[in-house]
Amino acid sequence: MTRDNVLGAFLQARRARVRPDEVGLATYGRRRVPGLRRDELAHLAGVSVQYLTRLEQGVDRNPSPQVVDALATALRLDPDAAAHLRALAAPPSEPPEPGEARAEVQHLLDSWGSTPAYVRDRWFDVRMANKAAMVLAPLYHPGRNLVRDVFLDPAARTLFPDWSDIAAQTVAALRATADPRDPRTAALVAELRSHDEFRSLWDRHDVRPSRDETKRFDHPDAGLLTLRRQTLTIGGAEDHVIIVYQAEPGSSSADALARLL
Repeated sequence: MTRDNVLGAFLQARRARVRPDEVGLATYGRRRVPGLRRDELAHLAGVSVQYLTRLEQGVDRNPSPQVVDALATALRLDPDAAAHLRALAAPPSEPPEPGEARAEVQHLLDSWGSTPAYVRDRWFDVRMANKAAMVLAPLYHPGRNLVRDVFLDPAARTLFPDWSDIAAQTVAALRATADPRDPRTAALVAELRSHDEFRSLWDRHDVRPSRDETKRFDHPDAGLLTLRRQTLTIGGAEDHVIIVYQAEPGSSSADALARLL
């Protein structure tokens, strides 16, 4: 599958992950392929096998919204994955020019002296950061790429005690944020596909935008920190987000973070 046939690649990958018994299909004996066969998915979605074949092979790349919704239901996609499928099925268009976060955003980050915060774009490049974020982790320095660092920087495995979960979340968030047909995204993916763990996660086609959730850090000076991550959008620079980390007030993590900063 080339990067030009992202819709077909997504359909095949997600079809392989649906067990027949999950959708009420009986199975007899050993199956040659994991998940649903092409004819089974076609039946569940109410389309012909020939049409589904054209979609998966990239011959037809723009199914109707009704077909997309039927495929999303048959594949048991959650809302994030269904939205991703709709985006892949839409006619290709020129990607918008990346916006720029204004200088005032850096002033805002700097005003949060005891709160680590940074700005990243849709390719997970760190564009801005305050001192607290850079003290928390070297990968939050401007100019670093978070996806590249998670997989290629050995220090990331020590910094994140839950590295496997962080790696999976990072790849799923990249899929949700960056169009795989975009040349810059394709170049980043091509670079990282030599890493077995990245390639395995990317080929799963999981889709999950970054959300507010708890994240653990094992800092070499502060020890174990449990921080709450919040994601904030920036008006006028929709492809940038502010990531903020906060400790629970009065917690041991709050005390350790205060000593660190």
